[in-house]
Amino acid sequence: MSLPTLHDLHRPLGSTGLLVSPLGLGTVKLGRDQGVKYPSGFQIPDDDEARLLLRQARQLGINLIDTAPAYGRSEERLGPLLRGQRNEWVIVSKVGEEFDNGVSRHDFSAAHTRMSIERSLKRLETDFIDLVLVHSDGNDLHILNDCEVYQTLADLKREGKIRGFGFSGKTVEGGVKALEQGDCAMVTYNLNEQAEKAVIDYAAAHGKGILVKKALASGHVCLEPGMDPIRASFMLLFAQTGVASAIVGTINPLHLAHNVATAAQVIRQL
Repeated sequence: MSLPTLHDLHRPLGSTGLLVSPLGLGTVKLGRDQGVKYPSGFQIPDDDEARLLLRQARQLGINLIDTAPAYGRSEERLGPLLRGQRNEWVIVSKVGEEFDNGVSRHDFSAAHTRMSIERSLKRLETDFIDLVLVHSDGNDLHILNDCEVYQTLADLKREGKIRGFGFSGKTVEGGVKALEQGDCAMVTYNLNEQAEKAVIDYAAAHGKGILVKKALASGHVCLEPGMDPIRASFMLLFAQTGVASAIVGTINPLHLAHNVATAAQVIRQL
């Protein structure tokens, strides 16, 4: 018996016109191993391992890949790794956060936003990015009200450099405000943290896209004995009609196959 895949379960990302798999592949672990919040250490995969992981993801029906300049070498590795496959992937990247020598810094100016997008286009070897999210430092409303980044992304969308834009924030107020003007919000939503549910509800009511980060609580989720935390997480997530896709950053092929099989079963049950 073949395991279920996500090929026939792609869904619209709000009103962007993009169709995305309900699980996306997060790629922070392709690019950096410093300052990452995972319960156990890991080794950054080499190119052959990364190529196999991407091929497996595609065969399982995943078409959404999530990266960022703050993910170390993730973007520059993905460019060559995805050569010849551009039309098979929905690429999500970010602006606003830089990660150098183990330290994050943020810049939400127009000049930095444009520089960052041009650099991402070059690294990813593409002439457009499907979706770009602002990598918030937590001061969501300040970024949206007082900084140039969101307006600059709107300009870049008109110029055709990006297909859609949105916000990866940390507050309900920020998420809702970002959706008023943008296409998508990335929210934290899992068995441990559900404070941003109001953003998901707003998106569902207004035809906007939601991507979920930390869907499995970055591997920290704990339940009653005998309960599968992956299944329980996906039951919670995919019961929300506003959720388009959950980003899961595994580099373990067995975990990836299990996640996909579980998500496919849960979505068909709901």
